[in-house]
Amino acid sequence: MIKYSYLLLLTFFSFTLATAQNDIQDNEINKKIDSIVSLLTLEEKVAMCHAQSKFSTKGVERLGIPEIWMSDGPHGVRAEISWDSWDYAGWTNDSITAFPALTCLAASFNPNLSAQFGKSIGEEALYREKDVLLGPGVNIYRTPLNGRNFEYLGEDPYLASKMVVPYIKNVQKNNVAACVKHFALNNQEHWRSTINVEVSDRALHEIYLPAFKAAVQDANVWAIMGAYNKFRGQYTTHHELLTKTILKGDWNFDGVVISDWSSAHNTMEAAVNGLDMEMGTGTDGLGTTTSNHYDYYYLASPFLKAIQNGDIEESVVDDKVRRILRLMFRTTLKPNRGFGSVNTEAHHDVARKVAQEGIVLLKNENNFFPIEDKEGITIAVIGENATRSMTAGGGSSELKPQFEISPLEGIKQRYKKAKIIHAMGYHTGPSVYDNIIPSTLNQDSLRVQAIETAKKADIVLYVGGLNKSHLQDCEGDDRQSYELSYNQEEFISELKAVNQNLGMLLVTGNAVETPWLSNVNGLIQTWYLGSMAGHAIADVVSGDVNPSGKLPFSFPKKLKDNGAHFYGELSYPGDGTNQYYKEDILVGYRWHDTKKIEPEFAFGYGLSYTNFSISDISTDKKKYSLEDTIKVSCSVNNLGNTDGSEVAQVYIGKQKSKVKRALKELKGFKKVTLKKGDSKTININIPINTLAYYNESISDWEVEKGEYTLYIGNASNSITKKIKVRIQ
Repeated sequence: MIKYSYLLLLTFFSFTLATAQNDIQDNEINKKIDSIVSLLTLEEKVAMCHAQSKFSTKGVERLGIPEIWMSDGPHGVRAEISWDSWDYAGWTNDSITAFPALTCLAASFNPNLSAQFGKSIGEEALYREKDVLLGPGVNIYRTPLNGRNFEYLGEDPYLASKMVVPYIKNVQKNNVAACVKHFALNNQEHWRSTINVEVSDRALHEIYLPAFKAAVQDANVWAIMGAYNKFRGQYTTHHELLTKTILKGDWNFDGVVISDWSSAHNTMEAAVNGLDMEMGTGTDGLGTTTSNHYDYYYLASPFLKAIQNGDIEESVVDDKVRRILRLMFRTTLKPNRGFGSVNTEAHHDVARKVAQEGIVLLKNENNFFPIEDKEGITIAVIGENATRSMTAGGGSSELKPQFEISPLEGIKQRYKKAKIIHAMGYHTGPSVYDNIIPSTLNQDSLRVQAIETAKKADIVLYVGGLNKSHLQDCEGDDRQSYELSYNQEEFISELKAVNQNLGMLLVTGNAVETPWLSNVNGLIQTWYLGSMAGHAIADVVSGDVNPSGKLPFSFPKKLKDNGAHFYGELSYPGDGTNQYYKEDILVGYRWHDTKKIEPEFAFGYGLSYTNFSISDISTDKKKYSLEDTIKVSCSVNNLGNTDGSEVAQVYIGKQKSKVKRALKELKGFKKVTLKKGDSKTININIPINTLAYYNESISDWEVEKGEYTLYIGNASNSITKKIKVRIQ
C-alpha cells in the first residue's frame, strides 16, 4: 500500500491550508490535473486505469498520487476483503450499520429520507477510508424473478430518479464518490454475463436510462459502474452508444466509468468506448497463471502495448487519467475531508426510520394489525425468517453489521405484557453465494413443532417469504419460481387450520405469488431492513408507528400477468444468447393499466391504520404552453383517529397520441404527515417538458401537443379524480 504524507501532497499540488478550500473552482482543478498528467510516464498512466487488488487501483508514489479504495455497499459498507482473494480479511474493526435495502427506501416515497440515508452511509464509508462507494443501484424492476431487485429502486423511472438524486448528493457531501450501477439494461442475473438485450430506443430512453441520467445531470454523480450484459451485440461496460455517445457525450458525464468485476472483455473497445477503470477481470488475486495477473487486464499491458504500437492514441489514456485525478480531487485529495463516523446512534435512527417508512401494510382484515400488548395473550412468532440473518448472503451486498435485530428479538423487546413463543417451522440451511448447504435439521420435526406452537397461541405471526440464498434474492442468478419456496403455501394453510387468528410478515425484496392470501388476516411487506429490522417491524406491528410505505413495484397475480413474462422465453430470460424486451415501454404498472390486467397489489399501494382522503383537487389552469408547469393542488385529509402519513400521487396519460403510450405514468408525488383529524393543502408541480416522449424518428425528446389526462390518487389503481388539460 502506498504511504504518503500531507506534506508531500501539499508540496506537489502547490496547495496551502489557507487557499485549498472546498470551493476550488473546476478550472483551477483542471489546470492542476493537466500539469500532473504531463509529469506522468505512459506506464504510470496505464497503471492507474486498472486494479492492483480486489478493491483498489494504483497511485503514483513518486508524485504522491494516492491509491483509490472502493467498497461494495448500496445499503452498507461491506466488510474488508483480502488483497488478492474474495476471502474476508478478518478485521475486527470493520463492522458497520446495515441500512434497509433500496426496495425499502423506494417504498418510503420520501426523498428527504433518501438524503438522510445517503448522508449516513457516506459517513460510514468515509470512516472506513473508502473513496468510492459502489452504489446505489437503479436498474429497473422488469421481472419479479430478478435475484438482485432488492438492491434497486423499483419499476418506475420517475420514482427511481427522485429517490436516487438526494442519496447521491448526500453520499458525496462526505467527499466519497457514489458509483451508480449497473449501466445499463442489467435487469436479470440469469445469464447476466452473456445475454444480449434487444430493446427499442424509446424503452431505453423512457424506462431504463432516466435514473442514470438524473444521477449524472441532477446529482452530478462522480462514478458509474458498467454492467455485465450486452446490448445490441456489444458489452455494455464499454459500449459505443451507451458509454461513449450517451453518457460521456450527450450527458457530459465528467466522472469515472468503472467496470463491474470481470465485465470488461476487449482492450480496444474498453479504451475507445469510455471505460476508465477496470476491476476484477478474470482474477481471484494473482491466480495460478500469469494470464490472471493484474498486469494482464485489458486496460493493463495490452492497453500499454496498443498505445506504444500506435494503435491507440495516447490522448485516450490521458482522458482516463484526467477523470481519475478529478475523482481524487473530489475524494481522497479533498482538503479538510473529514473522518466520518460509524455505528452512531444517529445512523441507527436513520436505518430505523427508513425501515419504518418503507414497510408496507398490504392487507388488514378486521383490523388485525396493530396488535396490542396486553396481559394474558400469547403471540406465536413462527418461521425461520423470524431469526435468520438478512444482512448475510445476497452476493456483493452482504454486510457485517455491528448487530442485527431479528423480527423475533424486536417483538420480544417491544411486547412486555404478552407472552411471546417461537418455532422455526422449517430450516433452509446457509447459502454460500452460488451453493446452498442443506440443513441438517429434521424438517418434519420442525413443522410439527411449529403447528403445536401455533395451537397454544392467541395470535400467530408467520414470518415468511424469501431469503438471500442463491436462487432467491441473491446476486448471481434469478429465482426459479414466482411462488414462495420451501412449501410455505402449504405451511400457511396448516397454520390457519389450527389457528384462525393468523397474520403474516412477508420478508422479500421481490413480489411473490400470493394464492395463500385469503388464509392470512393481515399482511405486512417488511423487505430486508438491516440492523434495526426487528425494532422497526415491532414498531409497526404494535402500532407505535403507523405504516406509510407504498409499493415501488407491482405484484402480479400470476407470473404471466407481468409484461416481461407475457411474451414467453424470448422476452425472459431469453434463449441463452439473445433476449427481446417485447413489452417495450409497458413495464410494471404501465403494463397492468394499459392491458387492463388487474395486479394483486398495485404500484404505489399501501394501507394505513388511519383513513385518508384526497379532496379539492385542481390545476392552476386548463391550457398550457410548452414552457409552462402544471400546478396540481389538493387537500390531504386524515379522517381517522391515528396520526399517519399519506402519499398523494399524480399520473399523466395521453390517450389520443400519434405513438404508443402507457395509459398513465407517474409524474409527481408528495408524502404528507398529518395528525389525526388534520388536513393539509399541498402542491405538486409538473413541468410540461417532463411529459415528453422519446421520438425515435428524430432521436430526441418531443412533447406532443393536445389533450392530456391527470390522474390523482394514492396508488396507480386508486384514482380519486381525473382532470383534462391541453398543451398547445
